[in-house]
Amino acid sequence: MAVNSDKPKRWKADIALSVDHYNSWFMRFAPRAYRDTRAQATKQVEVSLRQTDNLGSITPESLSRHPTVLPILRMATAPPIARDRLTGLAGVSRGLIHSMEVEGRVPPLAKAAVLKADLDKVGQIILRLLDKDIFPWFDSRRRPSRLELHRAATIVADRLCGAEADPIIRNAQEQRQLAVIRRWLEGRGYSYLKSGKGVRFDRMKPGTFAFRLNIPVRQVGRTVNIPVDAAIMPKRSRHGERPLLVEAKSAGDFTNTNKRRKEEATKITQLRSTYGKRIRYVLFLCGYFDSGYLGYEAAEGIDWVWEHRVDDLALFGL
Repeated sequence: MAVNSDKPKRWKADIALSVDHYNSWFMRFAPRAYRDTRAQATKQVEVSLRQTDNLGSITPESLSRHPTVLPILRMATAPPIARDRLTGLAGVSRGLIHSMEVEGRVPPLAKAAVLKADLDKVGQIILRLLDKDIFPWFDSRRRPSRLELHRAATIVADRLCGAEADPIIRNAQEQRQLAVIRRWLEGRGYSYLKSGKGVRFDRMKPGTFAFRLNIPVRQVGRTVNIPVDAAIMPKRSRHGERPLLVEAKSAGDFTNTNKRRKEEATKITQLRSTYGKRIRYVLFLCGYFDSGYLGYEAAEGIDWVWEHRVDDLALFGL
């Protein structure tokens, strides 16, 4: 029996309440989440400045030793440049930039001469576009003061966080949503299972729950894991029953939700093809989810709980 997906007459009111709920959280906590992340990023920038001798040593050797400085160097230019833009300007492969920024290393199989030449190209682009207004010591080759270093690091950190603002806010909101679910469950006698301790969703005991589990599903010729934010085994579950799977979703505008709505449809299709139609997968929603999004999910057989009405979790047998 559906809880919310079959009640479209309530959707409009719930959408308005959900938007208010999200906005209230954002105004109170999002700036703090951003500031905390910026403080961490400032420390990372200061480390990167030391690793490049305060930008006086952006060489193939220093880039090879410290590949993770690259995203910081991209934000040190005027204007700041995206990863693909740097690839094009330097005339190097996407694989090199991806390896340095995502994997934290230079490509291990690259030929030494080719790698050195490519890193030199990258360094030359950074130096050519360097934003010297925020690095006043650069042209004179003098040692910067501690205040100058911190000021420059803060500006670059601001640029880094600006480029990642949405993920920062989304991560903070997800943490909060999981905390809401945990408080609700523990208030009703459920026990938390710490992930990474051999927790398997198909071996959970009644009255337990876990966060961020990987659920194995079958694809053509292979088995893959899909992540789920929460798995909750009802206290009154019968032998062989699967836990309720919950996906925490938040959104700060209506546009992105419609871009992301197929993700849940793909997950439920994979889960049902592996475990049958009785597998239960619901959304935990907070923010800007309009009727178009809700109608799409309802058509896929996906139900949801609004965070502003968290007690609806009980209607799923919890």
